[in-house]
Amino acid sequence: MLETVVVVLHLLAALCLVVLVLLQQGKGADAGASFGAGASATVFGSQGSATFLSRVTAILAAAFFISSLGLAYFAKEKADQLSRAGLPDPAVLEVPQQRPAADDVPVLEEQPASQPADDVPEAPEEK
Repeated sequence: MLETVVVVLHLLAALCLVVLVLLQQGKGADAGASFGAGASATVFGSQGSATFLSRVTAILAAAFFISSLGLAYFAKEKADQLSRAGLPDPAVLEVPQQRPAADDVPVLEEQPASQPADDVPEAPEEK
């Protein structure tokens, strides 16, 4: 249950982080102005939206990293539970097989000379 909550928060933080990074105004480009960042500078105070968006981005980045650590902890706990389940090591289960010297060449069994081969038809007699 808790793991599901952390995964949902992690995904929301990632999506919001992407949106906020795209909204911010670059030094050389005015990509943020096309989304309304330039027109709404007075809404966020006298310093504009740059510091507000930067602070929110930093908070979301910290939340993303913390949720990443939480997910790593859950993965470690799950791996420990699987190792404690009593499953044998896969290397123990492997049994080495004896391979023939030439496994791609079919080996024919020799038949005694006194017995004719059953699968070879006899030649027809000439008249």
